[in-house]
Amino acid sequence: MLNKLAASELVLNEDGSVYHLNLLPEDLAEKIILVGDPDRVPKVSKYFDKIEIKKNKREFYTHTGTLRGERITVMSTGIGTENIDIVMNELDALMNIDLQKKEFKTNHQSLQLFRLGTCGSVNPDVEVDNMLVTQNVVGLDGLLHFYQDYQFKNEFSRNFMEKFPYERIKPMLYFSDWAEDISDYYKDAKYHGNTATFPGFYAPQGRQLRLKALDDQFLETLNDLGVTNFEMETSAIYGLSKLLGHKALTVNCVIANRRRGEFSADHHASEKNMIEWVLERIIK
Repeated sequence: MLNKLAASELVLNEDGSVYHLNLLPEDLAEKIILVGDPDRVPKVSKYFDKIEIKKNKREFYTHTGTLRGERITVMSTGIGTENIDIVMNELDALMNIDLQKKEFKTNHQSLQLFRLGTCGSVNPDVEVDNMLVTQNVVGLDGLLHFYQDYQFKNEFSRNFMEKFPYERIKPMLYFSDWAEDISDYYKDAKYHGNTATFPGFYAPQGRQLRLKALDDQFLETLNDLGVTNFEMETSAIYGLSKLLGHKALTVNCVIANRRRGEFSADHHASEKNMIEWVLERIIK
């Protein structure tokens, strides 16, 4: 691959910012909190001592400021791994590509990425309104198969692939895990577990309205294979971080236990607790 990128490959706005995120390199901190919901961005940045950047385009809202003397960014990604594909590639471009020359930089810059989200649990022993940190993740969306050179195997992935019974879905699976060298930020979380990232909210998560899901026992089967919880973004964040040389951790607040039929009595309070819990740990 040539180091010089064509205009059609790295698309920029008129002001030189990356196309979707609408950001310039100086708009970002090296520590970035990723949230799905744009409305969650000000819920995080209200804790900053100072906000210096507020930008948005489409569902991508970004606030950058300082907290306890350290620069930090919070950004919304929207829902799903297809959005994470945009976010991760454009964040990396801001750090590791000279946008004016459209050339790769010689010195690689690594970001620390912290996803804050909500999730459901498939493990009946996991209590709602608690934090769960993702150690291993299985993606059921197929995204990483579109990238060359992605290979990841560990004990969790080998066991999962060996016993996963749904042959029509099996070719889409890929795996990743957390950035272990920064995992101590969240060492006191109540739960550490294995996450499934789904490509949809309804049938992929076992919900049925007018259309039938693949199998009524799908979530139970995943739990039998070692999955603790499910959501819609982490596999892409972890997998693309490994390919691009960044470090990522996900913590989700468990707002539903699907096996027990429970839902948080006040998920807004749980969200607030999670934000405060994370900020206390990643910014000292």
